[in-house]
Amino acid sequence: MTSPDGAKLASGSWDHTLRLWDVATGTQITEPLQGHTQSVRLWDVVTGTQITEPLQSHTNWVVSVAFSPDGTKLASGSKDHTIRLWDVVTGTQITEPLQSHTNWVVSVAFSPDGTKLASGSKDHTMRLWDVATSTEITEPLQGHTNWVASVVFSPDGSKLASGSGVNTLRLWDVATGTQIVEPLQGHINSVDSVAFSPDDAMVASGSGDHTLRLHFPGQSSGIVWIPPQFHELLWKAENTLIISRQGYNKILFDVCVWRCYDG
Repeated sequence: MTSPDGAKLASGSWDHTLRLWDVATGTQITEPLQGHTQSVRLWDVVTGTQITEPLQSHTNWVVSVAFSPDGTKLASGSKDHTIRLWDVVTGTQITEPLQSHTNWVVSVAFSPDGTKLASGSKDHTMRLWDVATSTEITEPLQGHTNWVASVVFSPDGSKLASGSGVNTLRLWDVATGTQIVEPLQGHINSVDSVAFSPDDAMVASGSGDHTLRLHFPGQSSGIVWIPPQFHELLWKAENTLIISRQGYNKILFDVCVWRCYDG
């Protein structure tokens, strides 16, 4: 998980440690943050020390955590089938556990405005929750035929993307809980991580097949983007060759969609 400014990255591991990384240099910022024994812990990023006592209440592994956009709340999903909401300042649980899933809660995510929480589970469903009331907003979001490994809201909060163990990525309308498009396919292994681009035009997915893919929902064909610094290398729009000192690459434009950007 990256920090809001994109400068730092946090990683968790089966070795029971949490590590903080500088995104620009790829170096570790502090010593490994150690102490986990199936609990939730809050850490000071600067010093690498724990802020509060361990947040304990789950009765099994804590699989996923997410901060609310304003940083006051923390959500945790667990192998005990529950989601719990915590007060970050006091380290206390805010409400009763959010219970509805019938298997591990693998992924949790807050909406951009912090009013909703999405959860994905090994029970093949996603659920949408009202953070203020701790109640479900819609019927379970169903369609995946395997565990839901990752969920994320779009930047405007109107859509939800989910990745599954059945190799597909799905997009959902948050207001209605219905699928927006056909499943996005291409991976040959589980889709373990998904993310929207800031402009909401693309969805990125990472998979157990060792690949990362970019999806363009709503587009019937592929998109080619040529960075501005390479525009001079092009001949004319109708040509199929890019000439470089290293040789040439042949690109077929007959099934492409063009997007023009200033600069």
